[in-house]
Amino acid sequence: MATAEHVIVAEDYDLAATLDSGQAFRWRLGNGLWSGVIGRRCVRLRQEGSSIFAETANSCEDWRWLEEYLQPGTDLAAVLETFPDDPPLHEAVRACRGLRLLRQEPWECLASFILSSTKQIVQIRQIVARLCERFGEPIDGPPGGTGEFSFPTAARIAAASEAELRDCKMGFRAPYLLGTARRVAEGGIDLAGLRGLPLEAAREELMRLPGVGRKIADCALLFGCGFDEAFPIDVWVLKALRQLYFAKRRADKKRLERFAATHFGPHAGYAQQYLFHYIRTKIR
Repeated sequence: MATAEHVIVAEDYDLAATLDSGQAFRWRLGNGLWSGVIGRRCVRLRQEGSSIFAETANSCEDWRWLEEYLQPGTDLAAVLETFPDDPPLHEAVRACRGLRLLRQEPWECLASFILSSTKQIVQIRQIVARLCERFGEPIDGPPGGTGEFSFPTAARIAAASEAELRDCKMGFRAPYLLGTARRVAEGGIDLAGLRGLPLEAAREELMRLPGVGRKIADCALLFGCGFDEAFPIDVWVLKALRQLYFAKRRADKKRLERFAATHFGPHAGYAQQYLFHYIRTKIR
């Protein structure tokens, strides 16, 4: 089988931190290579210094799909300059420098985060893998790899039964995923069109979907729709905010939401990801 190779120059980019920081759930590390699926392509990635080497099956002359996903062109230094001048964020950036935001396909991103509710990252990966194996389309991978599957479309999931989805071990999330898939497949919401709305309006649209609260909506907006100001607050981010910013003050979630909305600036979502990865992997 023919393969295609490509090199992306990515200054100030930490590929491992980016792919393993809870943004996306289809990446696995083996023998120094990150293997994953983007759209209908299986791809392997490795980093050497400021170069990211990519390999995929079949010919590929246009690699914009990969650069759109990895976002190597983002000026990280300019993003970091917008962060507030506070010690916790300085320490998070120092510990996780090079962490980037991915730009995922909106439906896959939304569906994945519906499945993430109350689950750890390793469990989310397992559920997503079962869903893709059961309802996705087989795709070619580079030689030596295992068979891979695309992420199932909203229409394919909408045609499934709740029992079939529960067979993927998603539990109570099955009716939420099914209901949202039906809304998307029927045109009840235009996920791509959300990018043209203000943040609050886009969030409200998503929160009308089954099983989508503020946290899931903000994840979909940040990682799938390019809303850099979105600031998802999960249990890890709650811990980071309370421990690093409100250690001597009581703060409920509403207060923390108000704080995050005003404190972290136009790239608050980047700040959120640094805090998330920092509290989860660097602080014991």
